[in-house]
Amino acid sequence: MPLSVIIPVYNEVESLSQLYTSIIEALNERTFEIIFVNDGSIDGSDAFLNELADSDQRIKVIHFVRNYGQTAALSAGIKLASHETLITMDADGQNDPSDIPMLLEKLKDADVVCGWRKNRKDTFLTRTLPSKIANWLISKLSKVHLHDYGCTLRAYKRPYIQDIPLYGEMHRFIPIYVTWAGAKVVETPVKHHPRRKGVSKYGLWRIPKVLLDLTTLKFLRDFFVTPIYFFGLVGVSFSLIGLIVGCVDVALWLDGRHIELAAALAVLAPIMIILGVVEITLGIIAEVLIRMHHEHQNKAPYRIGETKNLKAD
Repeated sequence: MPLSVIIPVYNEVESLSQLYTSIIEALNERTFEIIFVNDGSIDGSDAFLNELADSDQRIKVIHFVRNYGQTAALSAGIKLASHETLITMDADGQNDPSDIPMLLEKLKDADVVCGWRKNRKDTFLTRTLPSKIANWLISKLSKVHLHDYGCTLRAYKRPYIQDIPLYGEMHRFIPIYVTWAGAKVVETPVKHHPRRKGVSKYGLWRIPKVLLDLTTLKFLRDFFVTPIYFFGLVGVSFSLIGLIVGCVDVALWLDGRHIELAAALAVLAPIMIILGVVEITLGIIAEVLIRMHHEHQNKAPYRIGETKNLKAD
């Protein structure tokens, strides 16, 4: 079973040497290629990856001209992979390559195998707890029940993933799309190591993006792009302000001493809420338009500057 291992890289030069060694040890008796997608790194990762590719022809490198994000990096790796079996994983050393043979074994009876970081080694309040809440919410809304939508360590049969358009932060929702396409998805616990080198690129600031992408996923299903981030955040902000104003208005009416102010707020609150709904609606319309733009022009949401050991259109 020849396989392609796809690894997005953004400023992880300190982890790459050990990661490469661990993958070689885990897959030494298999036919494979490793596709590193350098997502605009500025810490020397690009030079290290070029040296690695020069020393080992199984290493393929894609260099983006700037940082486009993990979803775009995975999309490029999937598109340019040579084999029908695909493995995706992070470059920070927290995923364990020794789990890959186990994923491949389970892939014999499934179409997609998702890793589950059952004993996650991240900060609880800023990483683990928000992830648990997001996983629960995504499972409820999508009806595809997984414990860990954020784990990049996964195994895929290529026919189920190659035609899925990936934009924005949509990579985490791939299991939902392949399930809707009729694929059999299974989940299995995998090892998870604490980060020993480098700095995490994730934080609480990603939560609004995930929630807005989930909104897009729920109502549009096929349309994956990013304008909803802007319109959605503005819309949610307007709506929250409207709700707060409404609560203050009710309190003022009950108090009875500021009738004029209460009357003014009674007009302002619904206006803010309506503006919020309008902004979110504009975001959904923009999602459709950008999707049509990408698909009709066959235009990828990234630009490759250079490759090593492979040819890219």
